[in-house]
Amino acid sequence: MEMPSLFLAHGSPMLAIEQSPYASFLEAYAPNLGKPKAIVIFTAHWETERTTISSSDDVYETIYDFGGFPDELYRVKYPARGSSVVAGIVADRLAAAGLPAERDYERGLDHGSWTLLRRLYPEADVPVVQASVNPYLPPERQFAIGAALRGLGEQGILVIGSGVTVHNLRAVKWGQEAPEPWAVAFDDWLLEATNARRMEALFDYEKQAPMARMAVPRAEHFVPYFIAFGSGDPARAPETIHRSYMFGTLSNLSLRF
Repeated sequence: MEMPSLFLAHGSPMLAIEQSPYASFLEAYAPNLGKPKAIVIFTAHWETERTTISSSDDVYETIYDFGGFPDELYRVKYPARGSSVVAGIVADRLAAAGLPAERDYERGLDHGSWTLLRRLYPEADVPVVQASVNPYLPPERQFAIGAALRGLGEQGILVIGSGVTVHNLRAVKWGQEAPEPWAVAFDDWLLEATNARRMEALFDYEKQAPMARMAVPRAEHFVPYFIAFGSGDPARAPETIHRSYMFGTLSNLSLRF
């Protein structure tokens, strides 16, 4: 079964246990997507200088890399196994493209991975390869990392970039349902430039996108977007599969490439 490349918002860790329109979307979307042979997920919550790839076949530890949430959330386990074979494919692809990469055999799944995957594949029965991001690399380099993995979908491997397009925790409006106009404006610009494949503008988003500094005060949650975009099929039109907001500014914008 051929798989696409996805950019999925992971929002609050409460995604794992709290029902919401976005959580319901993920649960409904997975059956239409089908079950992949493996998942490669780039998470905003693992930062390294070089792309680092989880390479063990063991069951992952569930990492609770957050604080101040209900006890129920800390009892959630997502006991997916890794895949050294798929990790090797990813590492070889990156090496062939001249992109430095390293292996990791100990790190567990952080909440940028397991909160999403628990909604998509709650049985934890799909092998997972987690990969890190370097937010300091330019967007062109992020896109190239994704492009090195282009075609994995033909092998039944689902590539996911897990992040958030508008992620400014200092600007959240607790309890507010309606999105702030500036957050909508940034996502509108991003979708227009993406659909038109205006790559130069996208790579220069910090200067060209409206309210870019507000939407992306730091790039770690945004760069998985470029990785997912790069790994997608260039002959396929990008598809917005979900759009909603939490707390006025936190975007759940998700795309299929």
